[in-house]
Amino acid sequence: MKTNLLNHLNTVIVGDTVEKLRILPDDSMDLIFADPPYNLQLRDELWRPNQTRVDAVTDHWDKFSSFEEYDEFSRSWLVECKRVLKKNGSIWVIGSYHNIFRIGRIMQDLGFWIINDVIWIKTNPMPNFRGTRFTNAHETLIWAVKSEDSRYTFHYKSMKTFNEGIQMRSDWEIPICSGDERIRINGEKVHSTQKPEELLRRVILSTSNPGDVVLDPFMGSGTTGAVSKLLGRDYIGIEREEKYVMVANERISKVKPLDYELLLYPEEDKPPRVPFGNLIASGLVKDGEVLYSKDRRYSATVLANATLVSGEIKGSIHSVSAALMGKPNFNGWTFWYVLRNGRMIGIEDLRKQYITDILHN
Repeated sequence: MKTNLLNHLNTVIVGDTVEKLRILPDDSMDLIFADPPYNLQLRDELWRPNQTRVDAVTDHWDKFSSFEEYDEFSRSWLVECKRVLKKNGSIWVIGSYHNIFRIGRIMQDLGFWIINDVIWIKTNPMPNFRGTRFTNAHETLIWAVKSEDSRYTFHYKSMKTFNEGIQMRSDWEIPICSGDERIRINGEKVHSTQKPEELLRRVILSTSNPGDVVLDPFMGSGTTGAVSKLLGRDYIGIEREEKYVMVANERISKVKPLDYELLLYPEEDKPPRVPFGNLIASGLVKDGEVLYSKDRRYSATVLANATLVSGEIKGSIHSVSAALMGKPNFNGWTFWYVLRNGRMIGIEDLRKQYITDILHN
């Protein structure tokens, strides 16, 4: 039976993932991050050259009797995730070569529309001690939406800013958990596959908004909940291992959310569309005024209908600048300037003045 979503906000639900997903309402999640069992199929213990045992993933929750059993499990929780995901929400699933290709096919079979696969490149991976294959230095994340028609959230400009002004790529170099970030009790790792907070920060910042609901159907040690709370999102976690639930709740309780002002996306705000003719109508640009390129190499006269004339070339601010530059298209707002009292002023600055003085007053 479905329950009220508010009853579960900012909690970790204890129990089987598929069973507990079924109690959540349809179309209720803005973002899902899933870190399911990888089905690593490890048969023997791993040892370092110095004869110390490698702390690998040998937990009982990662063991399945066959690929068929794992596929059935994967399909079951993905069906429920698709049901609870909003029409325009996003789902991220992380895995290794052991499982991510099987999960990807199941997701496509279920109708999910894949936007990207992102490679998490581990800058400090565990070495391959047996020397029988390349060191496994990455994991794969699938970013998908409910259907091809989904109008999903993606803060492209913000992530470009995050990446020092360069378009963010689909290969993310992030170290695995170590030091103070790795949760330990009595010196032992609490969770064998704890994900770095930096990974979740990128996922949450890029594909959700403050106040959104983030679901993690395999909550583990609580990374998703902790980062969601920090970034002003609500979270719901599901976890069947009570020892992980205790750790997650304690970890999340210590997180202080950032102030709302720190969570805004000002670079994503699009200025109102202002036709060039509006600048003429408002008097910011005069009929018959001459516009210049910044170097004053080119000029054009403004007609009353917002058309520019430069010699034999006639058209919009964009088409005329493109023709003068010999390009198929060009941004006239950044090309043209007016000369006022001996000073060159870009028409883009006049457009901003129009937005401030007229549209906002």
